[in-house]
Amino acid sequence: MKNCIVYKTMNIVGKRWTIHILLELYKGEKKEKGFNELKRKLSGVTPRILSARMVELESEGLVVKRVDNSTVPARSEYFLTESGEDFIEVIQGIKKWGSKWKFNNSECDRSVCKYCDL
Repeated sequence: MKNCIVYKTMNIVGKRWTIHILLELYKGEKKEKGFNELKRKLSGVTPRILSARMVELESEGLVVKRVDNSTVPARSEYFLTESGEDFIEVIQGIKKWGSKWKFNNSECDRSVCKYCDL
């Protein structure tokens, strides 16, 4: 099973906080988000875990880190790559499945949920 695409994909996106991070980067008008902004929005995530997930997502090509050296201290901002944006459709599919088969939530049944912007 080590060559199975589903298992390989789940090893990337199945880690705790990964889907939440991708959703936070997707949400809102502003597509670039700083590390501290993400940490604030993802209450409960530790800086160590968030940092590790950001490095993993960047190395997998789902997220890009841009460093602005014109400020002191330098400011890092993250945004989704084309691959990351494409993965949002997978998350939308998960939402659709959950809404149809498992969970009754009238707020999430709207086309744009106020919690996940899907």
